[in-house]
Amino acid sequence: MLAATVRVTRDLDAAEEAVQDAYVQALRTWPRDGVPARPGAWLTTVARRGAVNLLNRRSSLERKLPLLLEPEEATTPEPDTIPDDRLRLIFTCCHPALAPEARIALTLRLVCGVATPDIAQAFLVSEPTMAARLTRAKKKIAAARIPYRVPGAAELPARMDAVLTVIHLLYSTGHTAHSGPDLVRDELTDRALDLARMLRLLLPAEREAAGLLALLLVHHARRATRTDEHGRLLRLAEQDRSAWDRDLIAEADRLLVATLTAGPPGRFTLQAAIAALHAQAPGYERTDWPQILTLYGELLRIWPSPVVALNRAVAVSMVDGPQAALAEVEALERDGRLAGYRYLPATKADLLHRLGRDAEAVQAYRAALSLAENTAEQDFLTERLREIR
Repeated sequence: MLAATVRVTRDLDAAEEAVQDAYVQALRTWPRDGVPARPGAWLTTVARRGAVNLLNRRSSLERKLPLLLEPEEATTPEPDTIPDDRLRLIFTCCHPALAPEARIALTLRLVCGVATPDIAQAFLVSEPTMAARLTRAKKKIAAARIPYRVPGAAELPARMDAVLTVIHLLYSTGHTAHSGPDLVRDELTDRALDLARMLRLLLPAEREAAGLLALLLVHHARRATRTDEHGRLLRLAEQDRSAWDRDLIAEADRLLVATLTAGPPGRFTLQAAIAALHAQAPGYERTDWPQILTLYGELLRIWPSPVVALNRAVAVSMVDGPQAALAEVEALERDGRLAGYRYLPATKADLLHRLGRDAEAVQAYRAALSLAENTAEQDFLTERLREIR
């Protein structure tokens, strides 16, 4: 609804207000008249009409009239484009005129529907600071008259990495919810997978679009086994591999083979290759950890992220032992970039426990627990503390 309404207003704030008004009208009229046969279309139509009225009330009709009278035929996509307003909005949010942090924050807010306080927590800043960043980003889009469309071929390189990143981030937001009672938000993971497929169709020659799709397919293949029937988080070693979706894993493998043979892999392709090695192992104990460590080394070379370094430390622990991995984790602690990242103390706690340093492991698990807001993760960490004691 928001993405469709933005095409009328060219103004994010006005579109959000119109969408909210449409929900209010639905709450007033549907109990009396009944839910329409196509509620989504009803809401979108009301929001778009409300947007026109809102622009009129703001005394900007003369300036906006050429946009409002855009004929329906003009919105028909060219043969090489995909007619999806959400994807168009992602490309808009990923315009190179915006700072990288603003691109991610806007996508979380507009495409994921994540509340501003949750975005602020993800960026480790205050809520007023994040609200100000979002406002500045929206004003930048309006001032620069950034169009709400999938850009032409010449514009794609400057935006492609950001678009891939935000679709991946959308999936990650649903794959492990930052807060709340459930580990997974299926509506977000399904939406991200849909967008990744669409982007792959839009850009069949873009290898990293294929790599991202392969990565999401592998994760999606095991989504049903990440928790038990009571919602308890299950580690990879505990998951029932017979319940994994082998068709999705095979589809991902075909994409990976084609991508890896076409040229040097990018960061999404390397992540997909790592995930595929986990998915294709007959059992956890037969995982090809040396190969995974090699892939993490290459990933860290082309994408020197502290999160990648932390994930690589886990692979180091499986190849060279927990002591070697602990040294790398402690170096990341001193670095400070992962301060407030709950998986850093959780990983350290596991390594300390494997080394028999349980008193220190308890302290690390407590630190991780103080940072976790998802109920499933809180219960998992609490259970690990109980087991050590």
